[in-house]
Amino acid sequence: MIGAVLSLGGIGFLSAVILGVAAKKFAVEVDPKEEAILSVLPGANCGACGFPGCSGYAKAVASGKAEPSLCTPGGKAVVEKIAEIMGVAAVMAEPMVAVVCCQGDNQKAKDKFKYLGVQDCITAQMLAGGPKECPGGCLGLGTCVAACPFGAIEITPDGLAVIDREKCTGCKKCVSVCPRKVIKMAPKSATVHVLCNSHDKGPQVKAYCQIGCIGCTLCKKTAEEVYEIDNFLAFVKYDSYDAEKALAGMAKCPTKCIRDFAAGYPEGSTFKP
Repeated sequence: MIGAVLSLGGIGFLSAVILGVAAKKFAVEVDPKEEAILSVLPGANCGACGFPGCSGYAKAVASGKAEPSLCTPGGKAVVEKIAEIMGVAAVMAEPMVAVVCCQGDNQKAKDKFKYLGVQDCITAQMLAGGPKECPGGCLGLGTCVAACPFGAIEITPDGLAVIDREKCTGCKKCVSVCPRKVIKMAPKSATVHVLCNSHDKGPQVKAYCQIGCIGCTLCKKTAEEVYEIDNFLAFVKYDSYDAEKALAGMAKCPTKCIRDFAAGYPEGSTFKP
C-alpha cells in the first residue's frame, strides 16, 4: 500500500517537473505592449478593425502592422491610450456609422408573397429572392439586430430596420450579414442620406414602393456637388459633402426618399436624433 502511494507520488512529481520544463521551453513570449493594448480595448471582438478580435488587433498594433486608430467601438479615449502605449501621436479616423438605405416598410412597399418562414433575412432571401417586390429593399426580419453587439438596431412595427447613429460604433457586423446589401457605411458627420437601394427604373420603383428613388435627377440638378446618379439610383457623394447643399437637394426629392437624420428617424422608430 505504502509502495503504491510512493510510486504514485513519484510519478506525480516527475510529471510536474516535465510539465514545468516544457512550459519554459515552449512558452510564447508576449510583447508587453501587446498586453497593455489588449487591456485598454473594449473587448467587443467585433472585427471592425479588420483583425480577428481584440487580441489579433492588439498584436498587429504592437508589431507595427496596424494603426492605433482602428478601434471604432473604443472611440477617442481608446485611441489615445493605444497611441500613448505605442509612443505615437493619436490620430482619429473619421467616425463611420451604418445606415439602412431603405424606408420601404410593410406599409410603403409591396410584397411578392406572404412569408411565414424562419424570421431570418438570409433564409427568406433564399426563397424566390425574398418576399419583397423591391429587389434591394429591407426584409425587416431582424438578422442585423441579432448580429449587432451594441443594441444599435431595431425593427419598427411595420418591419423596417433602423440604426441608432449614437449607439452605432461602425463595426460593420450588420453590413456583413445583410443578404441584400441594404446597409451601407457612411461618415457620421453626414446626416443626409438617400434611403433607397433599388436600381430599377422610376416607373418600376413606383409600382412597388411609395418612397423609393425614381432616378429623376432633381437632387443632382439642385446640388451636383453632393449628389450623383448611378444606374437610376441617387447617392450622396460623402467626399464632397456639404450639409446645406445636401438639404437643398433633399427638398426637391418628389418621393421623399432622402432623409436628414438630424431631423428624425424613419417612421415607427423609437430612436431620437
